[in-house]
Amino acid sequence: MKLSLSAAVVFVPAGGPADAALAGTTHLAIAAHADDIEIMAYHGILACFSRADAHFTGVVVTDGAGSPRNGRYAHYTDADMRVVRREEQKKAATIGAYAAQVLLDHPSAAVKDAANPAVVTDLVEVLRATHPAVVYTHNLADRHDTHVAVALRTIAAIRCLPAEARPGRVIGCEVWRDLDWLPDEAKVVMDVGGRDELAAALLAVFASQIGGGKRYDLATLGRRRAHATYAVGDAVDTTTAIIFGMDLTPLVVGSSRDPFEYVEGLLSGFSRDVKERLTRLA
Repeated sequence: MKLSLSAAVVFVPAGGPADAALAGTTHLAIAAHADDIEIMAYHGILACFSRADAHFTGVVVTDGAGSPRNGRYAHYTDADMRVVRREEQKKAATIGAYAAQVLLDHPSAAVKDAANPAVVTDLVEVLRATHPAVVYTHNLADRHDTHVAVALRTIAAIRCLPAEARPGRVIGCEVWRDLDWLPDEAKVVMDVGGRDELAAALLAVFASQIGGGKRYDLATLGRRRAHATYAVGDAVDTTTAIIFGMDLTPLVVGSSRDPFEYVEGLLSGFSRDVKERLTRLA
């Protein structure tokens, strides 16, 4: 696998050749930042954990240099944070028993530049090396620019593959916007209950964020629990944790469907649901 930046790394927690680790991948997460994988793609991590027939690989697209910082990290430079976040992500990959962790090391500005082909080129390389059945990335309604850019670059990269080499499912996941607003028929409901200790351990790795003023650990676990309770209003809880996803598979089945129009259709579905209920009950 040939990546565009010399600083890009493929880390294999169990050791051994990177090519073999990548080739065994069944579930692939493509995320903007270190810790996004553990927040949004825990369903894939859990699906592969302690399994001999399923293997999870994570991809972090950006270098993490511009992350917010406070406390003991308040005086860290961008270069310092880049190193810290890279090591934290490797530790998470080890705890989660990932097949591999790819760190592409692109600046956020490059990811958001649609005219820059490097990110898509790198993602095509990763997809060709892994041939995953499932891809997790950010959802197209996320409110973080870099997250949405990564989702768009992921879709573009998958569209570069021949139809037979594309993943069977692509899921846009929650980070900077919940997806509970999606109409029920449009939600991808991912049950991630039952391994709370693994979920907590993965999130706790990112001390530079948690100790630096962002309690992603508490917020993420709380959101999953809230979804589990509020997902169904007229029945008892059947799990302790749910992640909602946006099905992006229709955008990679062909190459012509417009992402904006697709999301607009989902928003229209939400609008219709609200209006119908108000009209019926008024």
